Amino acid sequence: MKTAYPSVLPRPLVEEAVRHALLEDLGRAGDITSHATISPEKQATAILTSREDGVLAGLDFVRAAFAQIDPSLEVSIAVTDATRIKAGQEIARISGNARSILSAERVALNYLMVLSGIATYTARFADKIAHTQAKICDTRKTMPGMRSFAKYAVRCGGGANHRFGLDDAVLIKDNHIAVAGGVKPAIEAARSFVGHLVKIEVEVDTLEQMTEALSMQADVILLDNMPPETLVKAVEINAGRAKLEASGNINFDIVKAVAESGVDYISTSKITMSAPTLDVGLDIVVE
Repeated sequence: MKTAYPSVLPRPLVEEAVRHALLEDLGRAGDITSHATISPEKQATAILTSREDGVLAGLDFVRAAFAQIDPSLEVSIAVTDATRIKAGQEIARISGNARSILSAERVALNYLMVLSGIATYTARFADKIAHTQAKICDTRKTMPGMRSFAKYAVRCGGGANHRFGLDDAVLIKDNHIAVAGGVKPAIEAARSFVGHLVKIEVEVDTLEQMTEALSMQADVILLDNMPPETLVKAVEINAGRAKLEASGNINFDIVKAVAESGVDYISTSKITMSAPTLDVGLDIVVE
């Protein structure tokens, strides 16, 4: 199997997000603390270091934050996103005007810590099921305005992306089924509406619903809140016809058993909504 190329983030998305974050932080008067206490000519070097083991994600935000504050700053990054780092490992050095470094510090660190936290937590889940065929996936449960970035961090941690929004795939859930009048009419309506490139996934609560979805040739079937022993039966019934996704209250303690059932994907909001930040610090060396 060919190794996938590294994930990338569109530069305009990063630049725009950082611009808004800097405007929020600088407010109406700029960094009055740095301006009040530091000479405008003072030069310094800052060392960005991880204070714990983890997986990096978000270095483009570090570059963008310092570049937008002061294009003359020299930013030298020693590692890449998706790198597994150790506590105490140097990530980057930033050299130049001391005021500029301090003014960009918090925005750079906020993005790096949050996204590296997601990547690190995703890697824990991915490592736990690495002996199986299953892939750990995210969901649409992300902070507003952060979805593309959170999903990028998931990829850096070895996970896979579910749909990015309501417009890139059909996911017929229990409420859709209830309103549409059943699994069959919901799938029939969806197939008549969308184009041939749009996948149709159906959420089912029972094996009976799953059998009905299979008869309608759903592309993916989401097995909602089923225990591992039921998932094993679902895999047997499916016999490779559709892709199977397990979801619902997936946590670190149960994910191994779920993966060993034979499902193809395991989706969980835990990796984007419950991930602790990675502790990263920036220390100044005065020149």
